[in-house]
Amino acid sequence: MTSLPFLPLVVPLLIGISLLLIQSLGLKHQRFVSLMGAVALVWISIESLFVSLTGEPQVFILGNWAAPFGIVLVLDQLSAMMVLITSLLAMSAIWYAISQKIDNKGAHFHTLFHIQLFGLNGAFLTGDVFNLFVFFEVLLLASYGLILHGGGRLRTKAGLHYVVINLIGSTLFLFAVGALYGILGTLNIADMAVKIAELPVEDYGIVSAAGLLLLLVFGLKAAMFPLYLWLPQAYANAPAPVAALFAIMTKVGLYAIIRVHGTLFGSTAGDLAYFYMPWLLILGLITLLLAALGVLAARGLREQIAYLVLTSVATLLIGIGLNSPAALSASLYYLIHSTLIAGGFFLLADMIAQGRGIYDDRFESSKPIFKGILLGSFFIFAAIAMTGLPPLSGFFGKFLILAAALEHDWFAIIMATMLISSLFMIIAVAKSGSQLFYQTQIHQKPEGNLFSKKAFLAVVLLLGISPVLVILANPISAFTDSTTLQLLDKIQYIDTVLNTLPIERVQP
Repeated sequence: MTSLPFLPLVVPLLIGISLLLIQSLGLKHQRFVSLMGAVALVWISIESLFVSLTGEPQVFILGNWAAPFGIVLVLDQLSAMMVLITSLLAMSAIWYAISQKIDNKGAHFHTLFHIQLFGLNGAFLTGDVFNLFVFFEVLLLASYGLILHGGGRLRTKAGLHYVVINLIGSTLFLFAVGALYGILGTLNIADMAVKIAELPVEDYGIVSAAGLLLLLVFGLKAAMFPLYLWLPQAYANAPAPVAALFAIMTKVGLYAIIRVHGTLFGSTAGDLAYFYMPWLLILGLITLLLAALGVLAARGLREQIAYLVLTSVATLLIGIGLNSPAALSASLYYLIHSTLIAGGFFLLADMIAQGRGIYDDRFESSKPIFKGILLGSFFIFAAIAMTGLPPLSGFFGKFLILAAALEHDWFAIIMATMLISSLFMIIAVAKSGSQLFYQTQIHQKPEGNLFSKKAFLAVVLLLGISPVLVILANPISAFTDSTTLQLLDKIQYIDTVLNTLPIERVQP
């Protein structure tokens, strides 16, 4: 047993508690502790990723009680990858919030931020469905405070919708968990997979119904059709560093589908194996078309980016729904790209809004933008990356997913949907760029605010991931292939979790 899976949880939790205790010392000390905590989390995440490359999942038994009776944390290549993506987003967002002085617009920003990281990392590392629910609630409670940071009518309205829809989702989650526990007598993911493999035929109906209810809950978290209406306004009205971190929030739902459904209803589940996959593919295709129309109809840049995030979710749903190793590997590559680029794009949109002054990020003619050439250049870069145009990583990710779909019966529909939606997105962002940077009152002086040069480093870091993903496409694809093979090896996951023994106590 190793303690490494425990560190990504305990570090943000301790940092969050420490920030509460030092609040009386002032914001300067809180900023230092918060930023150092984020940097430490990046280092731990990198170390965790290298350890996960050994090939065998690393298990930590909380309370020294072996599974399935005790709570376990499981670190494998997928969870290590998700923790690293989260930590990179968090470090960039905290740096931006400090540089732009966004963190002083409300109380407890840094505390809530690290508590949300605790919830996110817990969701990625837990090996227990009930504790997945617990960590969902922790990250959601923190996100409720963060989305309202700074106040305002639109932010409050969007936050209210966000709270209500997630409370409904949490209720449905409990119903599904209760039904599964009533039939299987366990909530440890590995043990549940064993019980489902041995399930009598008469229990198939209720277990599959509970599985579809869980899919509904995870689809709500991922913003899958028809449960996506909460996302555009919530993301568009959140503070920029919060919106950047929220780029990983939808991926929590996708991760849960891959981890929970992929393990419980994977290759070992007999007649229930992969019964949910057609639903993912169909709903992914519908979500993609509607999200692309949302990109076209958006009235402001941040709202448009929120819909672009939704298109990336839909693309991942399609990739997962193809149900092949090549498609899953391609989806993981695209997940890395879409999450980090979306985070950087939200930060860039905030700088553009500042540069436009009273015009904010609305698509209308304005006075010239401060540093318009620099911001416009990065806008073009981010737009190319998010819409999937060559030569950046978005094109590689979509190409790999389409290549994996060649043998699928629905290939023509998938190809047409992805190409049409991409065309809509390209038209929309081209029009947006023209309205923001070219349709300006050229004889007027700029009246917006200059952004912090230090804050721009966060944008460069996140958007700079795209060319890195292209340059290192071969080793990163090899990593996603290896991660896919590990995910598909359900026996190894089950055996490792259930056979990891507690530490023997030494008698005095």
